[in-house]
Amino acid sequence: MSSLLYIGNKLSDHGYTSTSIETLGLFLEAEGYTVYYASSKKNKFFRMLEMLLMTFKYAKKVDYVLIDTYSTINFWYAFFISQLCRILGVKYIPKLHGGDLPSRIVRTKFFSNLIFKNAYINIAPSFYLYEAFKKNGYTNLKYIPNTIELQIYPQSTKEFKVPKILWVRSFAKIYNPLMAIMVFINIKKKFPEAQLCMIGPKKDDSYEKAIRFAQKNNVEVTFTGKLSKEDWIAVSKDYNIFINTTHFDNTPISVIEAMALGLPVVSTNVGGIPFLLEHNVNALLVSDNDIEGMTLQVNRLIEEADLAATIAKNAKETVAGFDWEVVKKQWIDLLQ
Repeated sequence: MSSLLYIGNKLSDHGYTSTSIETLGLFLEAEGYTVYYASSKKNKFFRMLEMLLMTFKYAKKVDYVLIDTYSTINFWYAFFISQLCRILGVKYIPKLHGGDLPSRIVRTKFFSNLIFKNAYINIAPSFYLYEAFKKNGYTNLKYIPNTIELQIYPQSTKEFKVPKILWVRSFAKIYNPLMAIMVFINIKKKFPEAQLCMIGPKKDDSYEKAIRFAQKNNVEVTFTGKLSKEDWIAVSKDYNIFINTTHFDNTPISVIEAMALGLPVVSTNVGGIPFLLEHNVNALLVSDNDIEGMTLQVNRLIEEADLAATIAKNAKETVAGFDWEVVKKQWIDLLQ
């Protein structure tokens, strides 16, 4: 079996949402791969330092360096680690993330070329990123979707008499949590008994703003903070609709998980979302920040008797292809 050094933000112990480094890393370990990790340091400077040191330490001991690659400051982690890998002569594999990465590779084309054109292969977890990179001249590409363990997402029977809305994401401006509360305020005009639960860790001041906004508008919203996967799956049994309000996106795991749980999804149609979701087929879609549109689509799930059941069924069929038991064959073939 191959051995790997996995570079990424391993920060769940600090209250952040688990990312690919923690989920995919564990999946690969379970298949018999040896996986080393960097980094779990909360401070960005020390995290970068540990990533560099670990790359020096393990470059001659591993077969590949896998690098979670994003569009914001983490892009520079990927740049420096990838160039160090080139100097040390170790194969590296960027795993692409983030709805805004296509604009990043245009804005910083010189640095992007140094990372991605010299990679052993670039892994695109969505056709959205695959097509964006292909369009920009990158040919060393492979599509391997984000993955879940389908068996841990029990599908409970839902009733659609009152909207019981679930939102699961980090509280950050990019994910537009205030939109969820604005939609909820509209929903309660027609369904006074409607509920909204918002699950996720604080990433910027969006969490405090959301609480203040709910209080100012006199609506009762359940804010749980960060929950473990097991805990939020348990909470989801009490809800019947999932909303995704983000400004930018790729193929969010939280949406895939909601689909696996049998929750019909209403989402903004941004970034990679239209590559995952089809309006009126396996989800309901609205434009970015379209509060009235999302209100209308949530109401439809309650008012149109068969719609919610049909969308939930189609969504479950869609996510069957994201199960680790299906996806792992592609990773094993790649890493042999």
